Formats: sequence, C-alpha cells, structure tokens
Amino acid sequence: MSESQHQSVTPEETLKAKLNMETASINWLELQRYFAAGRVVHVSQGADLVEVALQLSLDNKDRFQEWIAGGVVSGVTEEQAQQWYDEKADLWAVVVAPWVLVQEHTD
Repeated sequence: MSESQHQSVTPEETLKAKLNMETASINWLELQRYFAAGRVVHVSQGADLVEVALQLSLDNKDRFQEWIAGGVVSGVTEEQAQQWYDEKADLWAVVVAPWVLVQEHTD
C-alpha cells in the first residue's frame, strides 16, 4: 500500500474503537450501586450506545442537549430500575467515568 493510499486513524476513531471494545452485557443487579449514586444514564433503543459514549467522552454538550430534549438520553427512573430489577434484566453497558451508560438488548 502506498503512503497516499494509507488513511490515518483520528483520535476520535481510536476512542470510539476503545469504547466499542469496552461495551459489554451486564445484569442490572450489578449496577444497583451506580444507580443509587445517580450515575446511570439510559440510552434509548435505536440510538448508537457507543456514539453516545463517544460524545460524552468528548464533552459534546450541544449534542447531549439535543439527545436529552429528544428523549434519546435520560436518567433511569425508579420505575424503570424496579422493572429491570424484577426482570433481572441484562443490559448493554459502557463506562465513561463517572457515568455508566446502559441500553436494553434488542430482540
């Protein structure tokens, strides 16, 4: 491959790949202490969990305000937490300290 054909990877792409590798399935019961501390962020189904984590890592406040206004990103409600607890639900999760972003598995 010649030098002109080689594309360099941006720091943003590197971070996104790292976040993707760190995304895992976890049971809600293991996230109770983070929920109690107000550190769990819910990402709606259909949204790209890794992209949300990336924008949080980059401190993209404007994008987050859009997502919050659109209901894409929100805090986890007591009702939702109780439902996940009762179901012993498994969720996709990725940590962007001090936050834990979670999303329901799609069927």
